[in-house]
Amino acid sequence: MGGQGDLEARIRVLEDIEAIRKLKAKYWRTIDKKLWDENLQCFTEDFVLEASGGTRVVGGRAFVEFLKGMFDRTTIVTTHQGHQAEIEITSETTARAIWVLRDHIVDWDGKTEMRGRGHYEDEYVKENGAWKIRHTTLTYLLHDRTAHA
Repeated sequence: MGGQGDLEARIRVLEDIEAIRKLKAKYWRTIDKKLWDENLQCFTEDFVLEASGGTRVVGGRAFVEFLKGMFDRTTIVTTHQGHQAEIEITSETTARAIWVLRDHIVDWDGKTEMRGRGHYEDEYVKENGAWKIRHTTLTYLLHDRTAHA
C-alpha cells in the first residue's frame, strides 16, 4: 500500500498535467489574441517546431516571429482549439503530449480561409518550476483552403 509520499507524488503528477493543459491553452489563446510577449513565455529558448510541409523553426523567439509574420495583421483572424490531450509525465521535469487540433484562419484582405485538422505532438520541460514547450511536431490530416471573391 502506498503511503503519504505516494499520495503526494500522485498529486504532483496531476498538478503537472493541469499546468501543461493551461500552458497549451495559453499558447493557443495568445496566438488568437496576438499577445506575442505572452506567447513567448510558453517556450524554451531552444524550442523546435517541425510541421507538415517541411517547416522547421528553431528557437522560441524565432518561432514567435514566425507566427507574427503569418498572423499579426488586423485583417487576419485565427481560432485554435486543442482537444483530447494525452499527457504523460515522464519525469519530475519532462513530459510529452499529443493534442487534437482544429484551427480556422481567415484573411479578410487576401480573401482566403483555411480550416485545418491534425495533431500536435509536444515535448515539455519544467524550468524554474514552470512548464515550457521544448519541441512540437504539427501534422495536418486535413487542410482545406478556400478563396473568396
